[in-house]
Amino acid sequence: MTGSGEHSADRVAKTVAQSRTTTTELVLPNDTNPHGTMFGGSLMSVMDKCASICARRHAGRVSVTAAIDSVEFTEPLRMGAVLLVEAWVNRAFTTSMEVEVTVMTEAIGSRELHPANRAFFTFVAIDHAGRPAKVPSLQPTSDQEQRRYDAAGLRREVRLYLSGRLKLKDAALVGDELLATLQTKDLH
Repeated sequence: MTGSGEHSADRVAKTVAQSRTTTTELVLPNDTNPHGTMFGGSLMSVMDKCASICARRHAGRVSVTAAIDSVEFTEPLRMGAVLLVEAWVNRAFTTSMEVEVTVMTEAIGSRELHPANRAFFTFVAIDHAGRPAKVPSLQPTSDQEQRRYDAAGLRREVRLYLSGRLKLKDAALVGDELLATLQTKDLH
């Protein structure tokens, strides 16, 4: 796999499994709107906490939320639903990490899981003075982890371009087709 050694040669690379985090939540009445479904903000809070623990485990230090991308609400979460929230690091950069978070609902009785939500969080590790701190690199250990690692690099370049912090000519990973499309659009 190609994930090792990037940016953090002074820190030992970690695997996805070393920081993977899972939590279980119950949707209660104070989490719901008048339709009996969970508020999006309440769900985002649960996801952010799970992602924060995952990022902290990878970085070995406090890490703060810097961005949340591609939030997908695919199924309403009803009062009484049991949620399985899982987070893992897709890629580590110099001081930041992309953490993917998924939410599944658990069926009563069968315990069958159904996808309900997904998002990509960017966390930045910070030192004792609140400044960005280097994080260990990530070593993918499977083909799926390698695909996620590669896709995280692409998402990062798009995110940096959309925020005005990266010029398209400096985007090394984004394909020529996407570059051509983005150059013709005003996305700011």
